[in-house]
Amino acid sequence: MPDASLAKRILALAIPSLGALIAEPLFLLTDTAMVGHLGASALASLGLASTVLTTVIGLLIFLAYATTPIVARRLGAGNRPGALSAGIDGLWLALGLGVILGALGYALTPLVVGWFGAEGDVSLGAVSYLSISWWGLPGMLLVIAATGLMRGLQDTRTPLWIALAGFSANAALNAVLIYGLGLGLIGSALGTVFAQWAMAAVFLAIIIREARAHQVSLAPGLIGIRAAARSGSWLFVRTLSLRVALISTVVVATGLGTRELAAWHIVFTIFSLLALALDALAIAAQALVGHDLGSGDVQTVRQTTSTLMAWGFMGGGMLATLTGLLSPVLPFVMTSDGPLREVLVVVLILLALTLPLSGFVFVLDGVLIGAGDGKYLALTGVLNVVMFAPFLWLASITQWEVSGVNLGGLLMLETAFGVSYIGARALTLGLRARGERWMVTGESR
Repeated sequence: MPDASLAKRILALAIPSLGALIAEPLFLLTDTAMVGHLGASALASLGLASTVLTTVIGLLIFLAYATTPIVARRLGAGNRPGALSAGIDGLWLALGLGVILGALGYALTPLVVGWFGAEGDVSLGAVSYLSISWWGLPGMLLVIAATGLMRGLQDTRTPLWIALAGFSANAALNAVLIYGLGLGLIGSALGTVFAQWAMAAVFLAIIIREARAHQVSLAPGLIGIRAAARSGSWLFVRTLSLRVALISTVVVATGLGTRELAAWHIVFTIFSLLALALDALAIAAQALVGHDLGSGDVQTVRQTTSTLMAWGFMGGGMLATLTGLLSPVLPFVMTSDGPLREVLVVVLILLALTLPLSGFVFVLDGVLIGAGDGKYLALTGVLNVVMFAPFLWLASITQWEVSGVNLGGLLMLETAFGVSYIGARALTLGLRARGERWMVTGESR
C-alpha cells in the first residue's frame, strides 16, 4: 500500500485531470446536438470537419506531453524560474506550429475535404466550417502547451477550471450564434474559435503574471525551443503510431460491412470514454515522475511507478466490472437495431476483459513520458504496430455470422486491438519499466 502522502499527491493531480478530460467530450457532444437540429447535412458536415480537426490536434498533443516532463524536472530540481522558462519556450513552439499549420490547413481545406468524397452540400458545409476553424488552431495549441506547463508545475486544477469555463462559453456562444443570429454551422465554428482564443488568453495572463513574479523573460529561447521540438518529435512519432493503430481498426471494420462498422463505432466510443478515466492516472504519472527525477529521488519514482501500476490495473478492473454489468443495457441505449444489439453484448464483454491491461499500459506510458523517454516510446510504438498487423489481417478474414452480423470478425477485431496491440504495448512498456535506464535524474535528461 502507498503511504498517505503519495496517495494524496496522485489524487491531487489525477482528479482534476479527470474533470478536464471529461469536460471536453461532454461539451463537444453539446455542440453536436445543437448542430444536429440544423439537419442531417449540417451534422454530416460537422462530422467530416471534426474528423480533420481532431486528427490534427490529436497528433499535436505532444505539445503538452513534451512540456510537462521538462517543466516538472526543473521544478523538482528547485529551479522554478527555469521551469517557467521551459514552459514559455513550449508556448512559442505551439504558437509557431499553430500559425504554420493553420495557414496550410486553410489553403488545403478544399483538397482535404474532397478526399472524403462526400455529397456536394456536405462538402461545402465542411469547407466553410474548416475555413473558419483554422483561425482558432494557434489558440488551441497554446491551450495544449499551457496545460502541459501547468501540469509540470504540479497544478491540474487551473486547467480544469479553464476547461470548464471555456467549453461552457463555447456552448453558450454557439447557442447565440447558431440560433440567435441565425448563422447556422458557421456560427458553431465562430463560437469555437472565440472560446479557444479566450482560453488561451486566460492561460497566458496567468503564465505572464507568474513569469514576472519570478523575473523570467517572456522572449523565446532558441535553445529551449529546440529542446522542446526534439523531445516533441519523438512523442509525435509515438502518437502517430497510436493513430495508425486506431485508424487501422476502422479500416478493417469498414471492410467487414456497414453493420459491423456501426458496431465497432459504438464499441470504440465506449472504450474512448473509459480511457479518459485511465488517462487521468497517466497525467499524474507524467507530472510526478518528472518532478521526482528532477529532484534525484529515484526511490520515490520507483514507489510512484509501482503504486500507479497497481492503481491502473485496479482502475481498469473496476471499469471492466462496470462495463460487464452494463453490457446487456448499453446496446439498447446506443442503437435500435436488433441484430446489432445482440452482437454488441458479446463484444462489450470482451472489451471489459481487456480493460485491466489497458489501465496498466496507460499508466506506464505516462511514467515513461514523465521520464522524458520519448525515443523508446517512439521506436517501440512502431514495433507495436508491426506486431498488431497480423491480428488485424485475421480479423479482416474471419467470418462467423450471427443474425446477419459478422460477430466473429468483430470479436477478432476486439481481440486484435484489446489483446494483441494493448498486449504488445504492455510487453514493451513493462520491460522498460523493469530496468533502470529510463530513470535519468537531474534538471535535464
